[in-house]
Amino acid sequence: MIWFKNLIIFRLPSNWWVTAERLSEQLVQRPLISCAALESEARGWVAPREGGELVHAVNGQWLLALGIEQKLLPAAVVARVARDRAEEIRENEGRRVGRKEMRELKELITEELLPRAFVRRRTTFGWIDPKNGWLVVDSATPAKAEEFLEALYKTLESLPAKPLHLARSPVAAMTGWVADNEAPAGFSIDQDLELRSPEKATVRYAKHSLDGEEIRAHIAAGKTVTRLGMTWNDRISFQFGESGAIKRVAFLDILKEENETDVSNEDERFDLDFTLMAGELAKLFADLIDVVGGESP
Repeated sequence: MIWFKNLIIFRLPSNWWVTAERLSEQLVQRPLISCAALESEARGWVAPREGGELVHAVNGQWLLALGIEQKLLPAAVVARVARDRAEEIRENEGRRVGRKEMRELKELITEELLPRAFVRRRTTFGWIDPKNGWLVVDSATPAKAEEFLEALYKTLESLPAKPLHLARSPVAAMTGWVADNEAPAGFSIDQDLELRSPEKATVRYAKHSLDGEEIRAHIAAGKTVTRLGMTWNDRISFQFGESGAIKRVAFLDILKEENETDVSNEDERFDLDFTLMAGELAKLFADLIDVVGGESP
């Protein structure tokens, strides 16, 4: 089972028309097809579970996977070959290659080398909770989340996904918790922290006690908390960021022990783990949004 580690969260309306069957019909129209000879990148949907469906649906929860193939052709390699070609032209024709011709040379060399370039494949996973209205992309960077969302926009007739908007800034909420040295109900504050001043001066603490006066002095001097390590109900630890993203998610042993059920095969284990992850994250989102002050209208 792939346990999500970095969560970029989007909101879906509760009355969204899509069903798992309809979604699958749409995804199958845009499967991942390997890069053609002169293509540098290809994107398409792949099965989250090898040999399975493009929409892995369990207990009303849907797991999707976007496959991306990229040909690795470093710009430095193209530039080196272009310089060699330019030198050959100078020696054979007695002239220098100008900027425009050099650009054309690089484009020609790129076309020549692309069919032989090494292909790298990566997969970005997304989870849809239609009941609670969540679309969550497992990505550490907004760029990859937008890549996933863009692929869904191109695949579906409509996608009413919007970024999660909180009524209170995560920065203001986290700064208040640390300044008061008091975690909100249901949460504990861990030992990872990032503080930033209006001038962008940044102080980071890792595996460091956060109850000292030094940290309160930073806040009194005008720094605010932009990232904070937290644990929810002794079940999930994570780092909460200024954008509302949840990173470095770790499902703790107490949670996994509760899921230690004898299963007959790996498919059952995959489904059990996915169900557990989806259920716990939905509860975490509800509690975290609540302590931050709810969602903005």
